[in-house]
Amino acid sequence: MYDPRQRLIVALDVSSAAAAQKIVAAVGDSASCYKVGMQLYTAEGPGIVRDLVASGRRVFLDLKYHDIPNTVAAAVREAAGLGVSMLTVHASGGGKMMRAATEAARKSNAALMVLAVTVLTSLDDNDLDKLGVHGRVKDQVLRLAALALADGCQGVVASAQEASELRSELDGDFAIVTPGIRLASMDPGDQARVVTPAEAIAAGASHIVVGRPITGAADPASEARAILGQISF
Repeated sequence: MYDPRQRLIVALDVSSAAAAQKIVAAVGDSASCYKVGMQLYTAEGPGIVRDLVASGRRVFLDLKYHDIPNTVAAAVREAAGLGVSMLTVHASGGGKMMRAATEAARKSNAALMVLAVTVLTSLDDNDLDKLGVHGRVKDQVLRLAALALADGCQGVVASAQEASELRSELDGDFAIVTPGIRLASMDPGDQARVVTPAEAIAAGASHIVVGRPITGAADPASEARAILGQISF
């Protein structure tokens, strides 16, 4: 269904446009979609998004909107104006907020994909319990994902550890974007729920977000190609 290059999203988790553009140049044709998150957007603002879009790259704007419906809808309209291909909202913002976001996206750019963040990949069952959410992470992911899809989101952000259950329990052809990707030999760092690229796709992920394994490599293009090889099935 997917070209491997369409499945790979490279995370530009850096503090300057210069650093981001250096990564994009180093990766070259091995990737076409880049994540701009809170760090880079806070440092550089919308200009970096415009530059990436103007250069022919697809942008996944990962700002995880979570506010009252009117505010989120207004932010989505601004993001659509920047030309981004994908953006995130927090599913825990509720149905009204997600409906406002997806309606704003539909009216601004029908191709814009609104993704709902379920449970951050840095959290585990114990973390949720401390937040007053009792039960397994998987149960909360399924609950939030079902709500998000019912309220118009085209996909969700979740760990690949939950992807297979999402595919088996929920109907429809929806996107599952998975962060927390690490190579088998890497330390998981601040991630609690990690998988390899191949494991993520085999579990049902449609896209994987990869940062440090590519951006921290001596040869980012070579590393990206190696990951493409792992997900070409």
